Amino acid sequence: QVQLEESGGGLVQAGGSLRLSCAASGRSFNSYTMGWFRQPPGKEREFVAAISWRGGNPNYADSVKGRFTISRDNAKNMVYLQMNNLKPDDTAVYFCATDLKRPWFTASTPTDYDYWGQGTQVTVSS
Repeated sequence: QVQLEESGGGLVQAGGSLRLSCAASGRSFNSYTMGWFRQPPGKEREFVAAISWRGGNPNYADSVKGRFTISRDNAKNMVYLQMNNLKPDDTAVYFCATDLKRPWFTASTPTDYDYWGQGTQVTVSS
């Protein structure tokens, strides 16, 4: 099992930046894909970004390409989401998640992921 804990959310103005962090624990090996998802108010949870266990071939939603960067530090059991040029439409609860089954693949479907953090609120004002 994997326990995940997000941090770094907050309130920012449009055009600002935030860096989300996700700390993983509870598993002896850190060989799993990590993903970030978000759930805007009144909407379904949607894919944001994912990164394989070795960091290759990161996957991004079209809405965040060029603005968000996912990265990981396996030695520290940490995954990050750097969010630049934030827009009001980025307002959502952000979740990190792990895909324990396919460490070489960056899935974009929530049901492909096995464990989830509690979420952190990101609010972008216009």
